[in-house]
Amino acid sequence: MTRKQKKSLRRIILSAALYVLLLIIGAKDRGWLGLALFLIPYAVIGWDVLWRAVRNIRNGQVFDENFLMAVATVGAFGCGEYSEAVAVMLFYQVGELFQSVAVSRSRKSISDLMDIRPDYANVEREGALVQVDPEEVAVGDTIVIKPGERVPLDGVVAEGTSALDTAALTGESLPRRVSPGQEVISGCINQTGVLRVKVSKPYGESTVAKILDLVENSAAKKAKAENFITRFARYYTPAVVFAALALAILPPVLGFGPFSMWVQRALIFLVVSCPCALVISVPLSFFGGIGGASRVGVLVKGGNYLEALAKTGVVVMDKTGTLTKGSFAVTRIRPVNCSEQELLEWAALAEQFSSHPISLSIRAACRPAPDQSRVTDGAEIAGHGVKAVVDGRTVLAGNEKWMEVNHIRAAQGEKPAGTVVHVAVDGAYAGYLVVADQIKESAAPALKALKEAGVRRTVMLTGDDPAVAQAVGQQLGLDQVHAGLLPGDKVDWVERLLQEKRPGEQLVFVGDGINDAPVLSRADIGVAMGAMGSDAAIEAADVVLMDDDLSKLPVAVRIARKTLAIVHQNIWFALGVKFLVLFLSAIGRANMWMAVFADVGVSVIAILNAGRMLKAK
Repeated sequence: MTRKQKKSLRRIILSAALYVLLLIIGAKDRGWLGLALFLIPYAVIGWDVLWRAVRNIRNGQVFDENFLMAVATVGAFGCGEYSEAVAVMLFYQVGELFQSVAVSRSRKSISDLMDIRPDYANVEREGALVQVDPEEVAVGDTIVIKPGERVPLDGVVAEGTSALDTAALTGESLPRRVSPGQEVISGCINQTGVLRVKVSKPYGESTVAKILDLVENSAAKKAKAENFITRFARYYTPAVVFAALALAILPPVLGFGPFSMWVQRALIFLVVSCPCALVISVPLSFFGGIGGASRVGVLVKGGNYLEALAKTGVVVMDKTGTLTKGSFAVTRIRPVNCSEQELLEWAALAEQFSSHPISLSIRAACRPAPDQSRVTDGAEIAGHGVKAVVDGRTVLAGNEKWMEVNHIRAAQGEKPAGTVVHVAVDGAYAGYLVVADQIKESAAPALKALKEAGVRRTVMLTGDDPAVAQAVGQQLGLDQVHAGLLPGDKVDWVERLLQEKRPGEQLVFVGDGINDAPVLSRADIGVAMGAMGSDAAIEAADVVLMDDDLSKLPVAVRIARKTLAIVHQNIWFALGVKFLVLFLSAIGRANMWMAVFADVGVSVIAILNAGRMLKAK
């Protein structure tokens, strides 16, 4: 608890003790003395509410919950309901304390993420390490990160190897190994070795600064439900005040009973009408949902995006970097008149003259690595392949066109999904290898989880070869695959899919946030994957998955749907109970204790329900 909350708790305990003592001694039945005695616990517990009501009236803000409580309790004293007046204020303050604690816990779930903010950076100056503010470090400076310290700025490892704890950014506990030449991003914790890092970005443009700015501003983007409650309270509170005034004056004027009876009913009406259950619980639910998502490495830029994510019906995805790893690997070896190992060695030795990603993947697949001295000559022919002399034999490796140029008949038949590298030795066809982008292990389970979460349609848009795209789509069970697309074509397809979606559905596009920025902006919700260190992803997307794990998306959808369900539960429960007790108070069937439950009791229940989002997994 904060100091303010502890002070409030002490006031509640003192006032409650005095209240119980007065009830025991029967102070209620002692006329003016009873009034004076009950004013003591009332002043202890309610002076701040009265002061805020007066101050707000003076500033032109008349209709708020302080005004409602002040009028209701002062009016109760005027009607001789001393104990009820104190009880209403006492339970109101209990509810306020409860709300304050709940909001503090919710804010803590977000502020825990703020722990990624670095306190200092170790900079080498004149042969010594100096601790400086990260904002004072210039691009190109070398910083030293010791074990246990947080990486303060983005940069490239110059010396040292270590394991980095990225849990605060990605929600994953598995450490990430780094070595010289690799990029590191701010916000991670260095676990083992000492790292010397050359700074690549100023602090204001670093990953941690962008994330903190995103989180701090997320509360400003309210969901429709939050905006509805704000507008509702603006008109609802004055309406019930005038309704209570009418209830106190019109019936007795028309001869339906004494003023005292109708004034009492009007005061009960005022206590019931306080909208704090909705005003607190709805934002608290969204805040909890955003905090729950952040704990698993999903950053949602506002309650409006969380609400939209809950209505996801169509998920459109890029292929490379989203469903696949974006790295090539040998997926098939088909030798002719030789062994698989011989075919792979000939191709790997011939490809050592090329730096093409396909060449690198073939060399990586050949284990143990062959002796490069076996190659005496070699050349790369752009758009075709390579030619080399291996063990005195001429080896060709490349596409089908390269085989035709050298009058070699390549294997015919069904075209496999991927890039085919044909190999010939001394003019004779030796077989082929298939090099393809690897599907992520998490892709298939993530798509299945999306369907289980209620997503109706999954679509892949890619600029890749149609045969490769169809193979990936079939393997993952996607509903639609559209390949060979330029960035503009992807936007056109998203426009078409937006027109085809069902009423109330939202379309989510998932991409890497770099070359997919136009589509991320056009979709109802843009989700950027693998955004650690990607400025474009954090800028363009509405939701950011801080690693390249697609399985985080169905988790985010489930959290969003649970949040919205809790919001709707609270709205209907609070309004239902309030309108019921308001009706009962108007016909004289409700007392002040029922009014207290309809206000404080409903608030506590709604806040407890909203608090479930703080524990969302």
